[in-house]
Amino acid sequence: MADEGVELVAGAARMVVDASTGRIARFRVGDLEVLKTGARFGSFPMAPWCGRMRDGVLRWDGRDYRLPRNAEPHAIHGTVRDHPWEVVRRTESEVVLAQELREPWPFAGRVIQSFALTGESATFRMSVESASDSFPAQVGWHPWFERRLGPDAAAVEIDFAPAWQEERGPDYLPDGNRIAPLPGPWDDCFGMPDGVLVTLTWPESLELTVRSPLRWVVVYDLPTDTVCIEPQSGPPNGLNTAPQAVSPDAPLIAGMSWRWRPLG
Repeated sequence: MADEGVELVAGAARMVVDASTGRIARFRVGDLEVLKTGARFGSFPMAPWCGRMRDGVLRWDGRDYRLPRNAEPHAIHGTVRDHPWEVVRRTESEVVLAQELREPWPFAGRVIQSFALTGESATFRMSVESASDSFPAQVGWHPWFERRLGPDAAAVEIDFAPAWQEERGPDYLPDGNRIAPLPGPWDDCFGMPDGVLVTLTWPESLELTVRSPLRWVVVYDLPTDTVCIEPQSGPPNGLNTAPQAVSPDAPLIAGMSWRWRPLG
């Protein structure tokens, strides 16, 4: 595993962080491969926006900025996963990465993320800093969890209690209404005003709890082999509908944790 990136080790837990994309390439607990592996999988950072931005247009301070429509007709998941990161610090169980924001993002700044591993938990932190101008930003995480932890294993169970669901239109973007949470399957954003709390249970194998003080989580469980639990600092298209400004003296700082325990 070590030749694939920066390897973190703590107890029975192993995590490989790929500095070329800033994502977690692999995460194992004992013999269990918890994340789907592959070039577009693992768990990747979302910044300086999360999810879809309508028509690839950012409207800020009286101007329109055009961003690549990489999820036609929208722009999706920010820019930082598309560029390499600098390894700022690393130990056996922690690594810190940094990346300067660059085109096509129109504002100068940088993103810093950290990964810390123990035998029972992983802690993640991400921040967006402005170098000069004020601009809107979001951060989030997009893990692709395996639906099953073995060829004959039972499917994962998702347990969470959101306060609302962002109603979405046919373009998969929130339409401005909040509704009572609907049963899955989902590709939807939910509000959790007391913080994100989602528990994944792979029967007889593993329980993993995702926590974050952030107030939104996207749950995506439409694929047959994966589920995604994505804490984020705002809803899709939120840079336009609910912007949070970042300035040189006011960075955006967010965190997330995973805590697990073996079952059976």
